[in-house]
Amino acid sequence: MTLSTLIHAGLTRPTHPVNALVLMGGGARTAYQVGVLKALASMLALQGDGARKFPFEVLVGTSAGALNVAYLASSAQTGLQAFDQLAAFWGKLRSDHVYELNVSPWVRASRVLAALNLWRNARGQGAILNNTPLVDTLHRAVSLTGIEQALASKAISAVAVTASSYTSGSHWTFCHTARDSKAKEWMRPGRRSSFQPLNIEHLMASSAIPFLFPATPLWVDNHTEFFGDGSMRQVSPLSPAIHLGAHKVLVVGVGQPQRSGLGAAGPHAGAPTLGAIAGHAMASVFHDTLQADVEQAQRLTGTLNQLPREVAAVLPYRSIEVLAIQPSQSLDALAQQHVGELPTSLRNALSGLGTLKGEGSGGALASYLLFEPGFVGKLMALGEQDAYARKAELLAFLAA
Repeated sequence: MTLSTLIHAGLTRPTHPVNALVLMGGGARTAYQVGVLKALASMLALQGDGARKFPFEVLVGTSAGALNVAYLASSAQTGLQAFDQLAAFWGKLRSDHVYELNVSPWVRASRVLAALNLWRNARGQGAILNNTPLVDTLHRAVSLTGIEQALASKAISAVAVTASSYTSGSHWTFCHTARDSKAKEWMRPGRRSSFQPLNIEHLMASSAIPFLFPATPLWVDNHTEFFGDGSMRQVSPLSPAIHLGAHKVLVVGVGQPQRSGLGAAGPHAGAPTLGAIAGHAMASVFHDTLQADVEQAQRLTGTLNQLPREVAAVLPYRSIEVLAIQPSQSLDALAQQHVGELPTSLRNALSGLGTLKGEGSGGALASYLLFEPGFVGKLMALGEQDAYARKAELLAFLAA
């Protein structure tokens, strides 16, 4: 979060406080977000009929968080029911609805041959998995017409998803409002925006996890660029919500709880396994910038709030209230318990590469790919648990 972002935000003053929801990326781990939001909907439903409308005007998503955001935007006219519908969608989701590893039956039983096939896929298409099944899943689940209707009815005011360009290196935020032609785009070093109707290709680009899923071509600036996961080069995940007019931002991440300096394995642990390195690399892609951005936004807002009211009133800034929720337990350790649910061919391939080895670290990579009921159910339950633990804080945050 930069000072220039807050200055831009201060120049846009809506007539009422705007609530934004920011959902970070993390593959299958984002089922945790669904649990948090399901619990939040239950809390709000008990507040009375006036609280049953959809509680967020601005929706911003990255990677699999972008898929959750798009689903919610397409269902926003149903109010709080949108969160239950999202939970039902995740309850029916399976790995083969998201990706596939095309191997012959005789290869599936061999770890060595499966791993070799994985390597061939990576060389041939720039990714080890085929995410074509996700295209069909999104067409069935996300109503693009529903998004247009939600914007037209003012159930929401803006929806945005992020993606990273392999071609130019820029981080893009694709925004859609009821009046895209009149919206003011922003451009900062290494990141920029574009206002246009969202489609399935934007969602595929945002969720194209590096190395796992292939890049997606998108038409920008009158030419084609290839895009990957929006978590890459995302130096300021809260910025799009602020640019779109938010006063309050609820951000749900799926990062690891803080670990001790010695790590989970203790002081006598040997060199890290390939699984540990892969998990650490994924964590760096998806989560490292969130906490820093939240802390900076809170620090800048705290400074603004300490100014005399007369001074603050004439400054081109506005304070932004941010509430962040992340898992209270290790999702890597939770995934380790469910590695056996991975599709057989993929499990054998990852085992052949050694990425599932190592107690406490073998589940790191798997946690992004476990779109299976056992793991998803545990994630949603954890999300509900963490949300209820902060019930008073959440309700106070969303109070008018």
